[in-house]
Amino acid sequence: MTTELATFAGGCFWCMVEPFDERPGIENIVSGYTGGDVENPTYEQVCSDTTGHVEAVQITFNPDIMPYEELVKTFWQQIDPTDSGGQFNDRGESYGTAIFYHNASQKEIAEQSKQKLEESGRFAKPIVTPILPAKTFYRAEEEHQDYYKKQSFHYRLYKKGSGREDFIKENWKEGPDKTELKAKLTPIQYSVTQENGTEQPFNNEYWNNEDEGVYVDIISGDVLFSSHDKFDANCGWPSFTKPIDQHQVEEKSDTSHGMIRTEVRSKNADSHLGHVFPDGPKDRGGLRYCMNSAAMKFIPKEDMKEQGYENYLHLFD
Repeated sequence: MTTELATFAGGCFWCMVEPFDERPGIENIVSGYTGGDVENPTYEQVCSDTTGHVEAVQITFNPDIMPYEELVKTFWQQIDPTDSGGQFNDRGESYGTAIFYHNASQKEIAEQSKQKLEESGRFAKPIVTPILPAKTFYRAEEEHQDYYKKQSFHYRLYKKGSGREDFIKENWKEGPDKTELKAKLTPIQYSVTQENGTEQPFNNEYWNNEDEGVYVDIISGDVLFSSHDKFDANCGWPSFTKPIDQHQVEEKSDTSHGMIRTEVRSKNADSHLGHVFPDGPKDRGGLRYCMNSAAMKFIPKEDMKEQGYENYLHLFD
């Protein structure tokens, strides 16, 4: 297996682990300090803005499964790239943003991505996040590793209270145009994805599909589920034990229809997909992602390379 390193500074490193963690191709994520000249700095030293370091995460990844382009895209979506004084409520040099490249290819990808963001007009102010050669990376103290897991309640409060969570929602979330969707989608596809509708059980396209391949978001094309994780739940809808990439879906509390359920939505298109229930196969995690066929498109294994999903063929090795 071939692995590479990717290093990103996005403000407080507590908030920069979760977006990348447990995604396909991610082997390891370490929180630490880089960019400065002091050897083995401590958290207190770095926060004093006297060492030249920034808080950062270093990711070990398999580029054949998780392309560097996707990592850079995910990085941008966690930060305010127009802020040169820190990130959100965290101010100072140690909370600055940066992409630290490890080779010429990473540098080119990062620079092209930054240029594309500048040209998009998404932000009125200039993009100030620098792209710099990687320097020595120092692992942070153990209490800072996987903080979002170890201190999940405090982490959620912090991410919300710092302003990061609201900024991401306001500046990086954008639903597709409803008029365009009505012209593009069938009535049932529109009802399900945009109006939280539910198609009929045993009367939808994929409930009994047994072919190998991946299921993608009908709107964004983002990969959602694999046929390897599909199982017959005898419910009449396509059911899966897990998503391919948890980063591509969001789970929300749903109290409609007098029930308490967990809704599943696609992250980028914000489409309603279905619900997740705790009655799946126990030996495969115990979850049942009960999805609407109308929210997805099936890409057969033999067509995946042609349609741009070559990076997911490893699922069928």
